[in-house]
Amino acid sequence: MITGVRTVSPVDNPVASPRADARGTAAWRPDSWRSRPALQLPKYPEAEALDRVLGKLGTLPPLVTSGEVLTLKEQLAHAAAGKAFVLQGGDCAESFDGCESPRIAALLKVLLQMSLVLVYGLNRPVVRVGRMAGQYAKPRSADLETRNGLTLPSYRGDNVNAPAFTAEARIPDPQRLLSGYYHAAATLNFVRGLIDGGFTDLHQLATWNLGFVEHSELRHEYEKISRSVLDALRFIDSLQHGPADVLSQISMATSHEALHLHYESALTREVPRRSGWFNLSTHMPWIGMRTAGLDGAHVEYCRGIQNPLGIKVGPSVDPDDLLPLLDVLDPDNEPGRITLIHRLGSDKIDARLPPLLDAVKRSGRTVLWVSDPMHGNTESTKSGYKTRRFERIFTELRRAFEIHRDLGSHLGGVHLELTGDDVTECIGGARGIDEAGLQRAYRSHVDPRLNCEQALELALQIVHLHQEEAGA
Repeated sequence: MITGVRTVSPVDNPVASPRADARGTAAWRPDSWRSRPALQLPKYPEAEALDRVLGKLGTLPPLVTSGEVLTLKEQLAHAAAGKAFVLQGGDCAESFDGCESPRIAALLKVLLQMSLVLVYGLNRPVVRVGRMAGQYAKPRSADLETRNGLTLPSYRGDNVNAPAFTAEARIPDPQRLLSGYYHAAATLNFVRGLIDGGFTDLHQLATWNLGFVEHSELRHEYEKISRSVLDALRFIDSLQHGPADVLSQISMATSHEALHLHYESALTREVPRRSGWFNLSTHMPWIGMRTAGLDGAHVEYCRGIQNPLGIKVGPSVDPDDLLPLLDVLDPDNEPGRITLIHRLGSDKIDARLPPLLDAVKRSGRTVLWVSDPMHGNTESTKSGYKTRRFERIFTELRRAFEIHRDLGSHLGGVHLELTGDDVTECIGGARGIDEAGLQRAYRSHVDPRLNCEQALELALQIVHLHQEEAGA
């Protein structure tokens, strides 16, 4: 967890010796995935250049610590038991150009605003997990892209190639993996510094506001919550004759898709005085729909690390696919190990979610269920913009809460693509962005994101759903 500036202790230095997997399965090591079919990986023109970069990555300090990873796993176990709520959010694909202090601070602000609303309205702790400091690789539906008769390799994120549609920009370059590491380190260093410097102190919540939210219809509801929290803080402070230390810092974990296995395995370390191997590039990696094949390289890699794992669950997944995957990735049924992130679409969730919930419940497994209402509701406008409609996003989220409740399950979090920037990429919301309005500030290279105002509105809607259930 990111709780302030820290130095890397000897406990997190790399140890190269391989050993049997801690879970008692077949022998595993960080590169054993190379013997399996590997999807969504770039084809580098020079293997020697890639090997040199991976050798360098293997000597660099870890980006997170094993202690932070285990702390997050414990918090996720609490969320699975209904004792906390997970807010996971951030960019669809981070860019190196976006590694700027104002943009990082803006993302942190919107996550803080949302978590404030959720803590206040749900009356439970919120586990904050940012899609940040490593989300530089993206899966693509096709290896090639054609424009005006010219066919080039698809853009796969800044860790692989560049978005410009030129032959030179689209060549996979292993040096970008080092750039990705250094940009992730810079992001983490800045976030740790903000937290350590009191940026996330609840007493300073007035400074979390983003300018364009001041003109939102939601401003008054958010300000009402802020005033209530400040009143409560002043009361607590008066009882102990000073600010409550426990409220002065808010932790933040990081996450990204474990897609680029060369990068992930180079930053996977065996840690002295702890059992097993840890991916120390992030606290919580996840497996996407396109790489969740039971016999594939990504599942082979993820089964051997001690991190909590996310698994994206799309409409094509049925219980016969999911349960064997859980057997491989979580043979010990460890609380906090598995987060199932269902992304089904507002038009498919009623048919696809109940069988999954029923199968996992009957299996006796302990998992954390999280709703991703973004990815299943993507569409393209006539003018060519890739977008999502706020109405469909909220519809899927509402049905997720209702279906879990009706089937005796528990929805423990939400996974969103969002930004602190004033973008216009998703249609709808309180400001009523329409198709014509998308062109004003459409900046995403890959998927459309909620802006701060839309994200805050969704957090308020989650609270309203909770209140409706409580009053039912």
